[in-house]
Amino acid sequence: MSRPRILIDGDTLTLEQILQVARNEVTVELAPEAAARVRASRALVDRVAAGDTPSYGINTGFGTLAEVRIDKKDLRDLQRNLILSHACGVGTPLPHGEARALLLLRCNVLAKGYSGIRPETLTLALDMLNRDVVPVVPERGSVGASGDLAPLAHLALVFIGEGEAFHQGQRLPARKALEMAGLQPVILEAKEGLALVNGTQAMCAVGTLLQLRAESLAELADVAGAMTLEGLLGSHKPFIPEIHDVRAHPGQKACAAHLRRILVNSELVETHVNCSKVQDPYSLRCMPQVHGAAREGLSFARRILEVEVNSATDNPLVFTETERIVSGGNFHGQPISLAMDVVAMALTQLSSISERRVEQLVNPALSGLPAFLAKNSGLNSGFMIAQVTSAALVAESRVLSHPASVDSIPSSAGREDHVSMGMTAALKGRQVGDFARSCLAIEMLVAAQALDFRLPVKPGKGALAAYELIRSKVPHMEKDRELHKDIVAVSDLVDSGELLAAVRSATA
Repeated sequence: MSRPRILIDGDTLTLEQILQVARNEVTVELAPEAAARVRASRALVDRVAAGDTPSYGINTGFGTLAEVRIDKKDLRDLQRNLILSHACGVGTPLPHGEARALLLLRCNVLAKGYSGIRPETLTLALDMLNRDVVPVVPERGSVGASGDLAPLAHLALVFIGEGEAFHQGQRLPARKALEMAGLQPVILEAKEGLALVNGTQAMCAVGTLLQLRAESLAELADVAGAMTLEGLLGSHKPFIPEIHDVRAHPGQKACAAHLRRILVNSELVETHVNCSKVQDPYSLRCMPQVHGAAREGLSFARRILEVEVNSATDNPLVFTETERIVSGGNFHGQPISLAMDVVAMALTQLSSISERRVEQLVNPALSGLPAFLAKNSGLNSGFMIAQVTSAALVAESRVLSHPASVDSIPSSAGREDHVSMGMTAALKGRQVGDFARSCLAIEMLVAAQALDFRLPVKPGKGALAAYELIRSKVPHMEKDRELHKDIVAVSDLVDSGELLAAVRSATA
């Protein structure tokens, strides 16, 4: 049975399609109109390479060596040497999904027809993607100046049969991985090495998968908060439409509407309609305002990514209409760097308010429930340290939320005198995403225990769906046990998408 396919043309790739490719769920093909642009672009490069006029990256050196003219007989060596010399990455390889996303994004940029790549080189890249030959790309070493030079060079190594690649679960020498997939490396011609290493695709690969994860976590933050609200017998009134219509931030309004759907048909709210409490703490009452602000930040980041993944970020760019090959600065990663910093900050504030809600749950002076939600507290510590773990994750997330986008270390003998640190922003954002997932898992785990104390009265239908799914994997805690296993179980429900799907189904 054939798999679904997507056509790439350099202009219409979506973030959701990138996720499909990262998960190896679809086949990727080049759109016919894109193939024609690639051929035309390459024809212009070949004409320039055959002439004697200096053209950056085609018959000159790179960076501060741009004034060094290269003989025609050495053009192949020039491109090969560029790849070899720039493959300076260190650290852990990008995870499989991120590396696949990186390869896809590079293909999509080449498909725009402004790179001057040969069609056969792009065909090899697509074949690698479809046969799951995934380059080993160390995740550290990019300052986001001429884009992600080091990560992209490691990607390009495999094209020429150097470096390493993953194939069929094995980490292999690139030439062996290509051979097992029935592929042959290419010999790079004029400009091709430069076409493969200039661009923002590494930061975009990490950033896109982070963005999609962050959007799901923002939705789950409402679920976690609603479960806590119900466990603490909080008020639903702060979420009524009138309040949010008079401060009409879209994210705030969307969050309030989502909370109303999660809380609909609550039996618990009916048990305290005439209680003496006037106001809930901000971590409950201000969820639309805080979660909504995070949504706004994520909306900004999505817009930046949607533009960037379909942008020409090479240098120089090949314009066939005017027959010009022009150096510019589209490789500079500042837009992505700023966006990824915003994503990290948005996720950190979701973690921070979540941790405060956990404190509301475990503190008997605030909850009216047994201390740390433990039966026979004293003998049992209950969820005491779950809150401590959440606090630790929030503290580290705050450190990681220091922006990378305001930093710069000049490189390339001062030619690249302002850099973006975009990959740094994406990588630390990814770590913040891991922490946010764990914080929300902890909150939902603790909130489920609080809801146990409210039985047989039930929460709203969205909160109930989450509670029941959690209880299908994690039983009520009668006495102390290894809580890290419970946190992992709930985290797995988050990562698989099962928990969010259950809530969406219940609130549709």
